[in-house]
Amino acid sequence: MKLFFSFLLAFFITLHSAAAASFIEGFEDLPFPERLHQIPSDNLSFGNEETSLVEAYLSGDLRFDEVEKFYLDTLPQLGWSFSGKKNKILSFVRENQQLEIAQEGTNPLVIRITVKSQN
Repeated sequence: MKLFFSFLLAFFITLHSAAAASFIEGFEDLPFPERLHQIPSDNLSFGNEETSLVEAYLSGDLRFDEVEKFYLDTLPQLGWSFSGKKNKILSFVRENQQLEIAQEGTNPLVIRITVKSQN
């Protein structure tokens, strides 16, 4: 019975996190935390049948460690596996895609999100 209630609690926490998040324009299923907003003029997208690259920038009133916690908690639920952190760059992988979340500025915080795929 305890296991059931633990599962139920985890489900509602996950549901609340997903509901509180907005999704990045240009990506299928990448959320971003509250207090960040997308900088639409800085989006980049190109590719062909073999490879693609999509990039977006977010800015807002958060610290990078808060962004890091959000993505470490959220992305595994969307099929991404954490593959490491170097300086202020988080790396994730999913199937044939690589995701990087990098701090580009601090006041205000600016985050670059890049997804590269290779077929």
